[in-house]
Amino acid sequence: MKALLGGVAIGALLVAGGLYVYKGMDSGTDVGNPAAGTDAAVTSEPTVDDAEQFLADAETELREFSEFGARTAWVQNNFITYDTNWLLERMSTQSTEMAVRLATETARYTDLDLPGDAERKMGVLRAGITLPAPNDSAAAARLSELTTRMGTAYSAGTMEIDGEQVDHNELENIMRTSRDPEFLAHVWNGWRRAYDPAQMSSDYAEMVDIANQGARDLGFDNLAQMWLSNYDMPADEMEAEVERLWGQVAPFYEELHCHVRANLNELYGDEVQPAEGPIRADLLGNMWAQGWSSLSDVASVGDSEPAYNLTELLEGAGYTPVQMVETAETFFTSLGMAELPETFWERSLITQPRDRQVACHASAWNLDSEDDLRIKMCTRVNADDFVTVHHELGHNFYQRAYNHQDFLFQNGAHDGFHEAIGDFIALSVTPEYLVQIGLLDESDMPGADADLGLLMDTALDKIAFLPFAVMMDQWRWQVLRGEIQPENYNEAWWELRNSYQGITPPVDRPADAFDPGSKYHIANNVPYLRYFLSHILQFQFHEAACEMAGWEGPLHRCSIYGNEEVGERFNAMMEMGAAQPWPDALEAFTGTRQMDGSAIIAYFQPLMERLQEENQDRNCGW
Repeated sequence: MKALLGGVAIGALLVAGGLYVYKGMDSGTDVGNPAAGTDAAVTSEPTVDDAEQFLADAETELREFSEFGARTAWVQNNFITYDTNWLLERMSTQSTEMAVRLATETARYTDLDLPGDAERKMGVLRAGITLPAPNDSAAAARLSELTTRMGTAYSAGTMEIDGEQVDHNELENIMRTSRDPEFLAHVWNGWRRAYDPAQMSSDYAEMVDIANQGARDLGFDNLAQMWLSNYDMPADEMEAEVERLWGQVAPFYEELHCHVRANLNELYGDEVQPAEGPIRADLLGNMWAQGWSSLSDVASVGDSEPAYNLTELLEGAGYTPVQMVETAETFFTSLGMAELPETFWERSLITQPRDRQVACHASAWNLDSEDDLRIKMCTRVNADDFVTVHHELGHNFYQRAYNHQDFLFQNGAHDGFHEAIGDFIALSVTPEYLVQIGLLDESDMPGADADLGLLMDTALDKIAFLPFAVMMDQWRWQVLRGEIQPENYNEAWWELRNSYQGITPPVDRPADAFDPGSKYHIANNVPYLRYFLSHILQFQFHEAACEMAGWEGPLHRCSIYGNEEVGERFNAMMEMGAAQPWPDALEAFTGTRQMDGSAIIAYFQPLMERLQEENQDRNCGW
């Protein structure tokens, strides 16, 4: 689902919580190093006062250049040209140099007994760079050149259909709506040729070498360890935590996979989709087989059809893209939060322009670390994008809630929190909510007999996504640790996709294929673990919020729309930003300090039981 592709706090200089999406600019001076140019100061033993002054100077420097960097990135995303690519590349080079310089400087204060906030800020500076370059201007420039070229190749990639060049936004729509297996395979394969995979694979391998050296220069074994060190626990423990959480929800995915495969076999026959084994990736209604929500007409449970079609409701009510965003904003304001600033509506990109090339990938921005909030999204009037706008505005409301924090704490408690906020709200897009906002007539309110259809719609989105989210960074961690070499990039990619997801490519993969690059987050180097964690957390948030609201019915029927008491406690958690370890923030809202997949199981329990019944005579697994 597109909502899960976007959702990155792009545009602000974010170093907290391990997110450096677009980084700020280096001034060319040593603002962040008060000892620069003074040999005595550099060689003398640092004090706690020195450390706190260093942090104050670093935050000033980061804040000052974050806005410039964010506006540079915004312009490039909205006007993709040779010149804007050049500007973004230069800004990225300078910001990487600045980030590496500040991270390296933290080593001077390692042995000091610092106050809690100061120690936490040092950790943010040290481990909060997504792609660290070695402390070398040439290496930083080369890293920026590689990353800009990969990101641009993805955004500018097109393929020819019926004599016209079609971009990935329209290709995604084709994958969502077509049921022609031959055409689907053609489009699926065409996108994976559109971005020059051989060049991207080469660029990616070189980028890995440079970034790994940068991570080693900062004291990490490799970049994978550095990424995993941003979760208030040792990297190996965090990786084990991910597998524990996946183990909680994997049995449900296996039942869903078995059911969907059987229905696709019935639709297409054995020659296209066999009744056993993996599912053909292009048949699942999504360019990456990461969300299967467009298969709701194929994957119904027994006689239980979905009670309504949200896309049809939106179209029937004459919704526009702007009205979809306005409706999402109203949900947040119904919880007692202030409206978005007028500049949000003046400066956001809500629909795809016809006169220029833009990065359509949905994203949320805070350009000045205060209230210049925006979204960038080529919005269409459909159910997927209705959820997407709730997701993206979740980032904006979170950004505003913590904008009073010190700059290094202006982020989510961890990156999964940022992704979970809007999707937690979207879980309240229930029939009751649709009645409240006038999209569904009360006389058409579905009864309990329709719940299996509603749950299946949600499962095709949420549950289908979980193994994809795990394998994405499993592949990257193994690449970054040297366990997967460049010549095996694509082979290892499909081994993991088959292992976790039970899917297979529709056509043979050529020797120069680089299928990981078909995904925005690989081409643009956005860590993906946050999306898996967000799926765990959003159901935890939903369960806790419904308990606060006194809800006594099935969890999947609960909506917190209009509940200001829940909104007040929710906003209090968001206001914490990254100032405290994430278990503190989680406890503040849910009452527990551990991420837990049990809320997902509780939410989908009626569907799980039904799938087990329907699958009992099938040979599940792959």
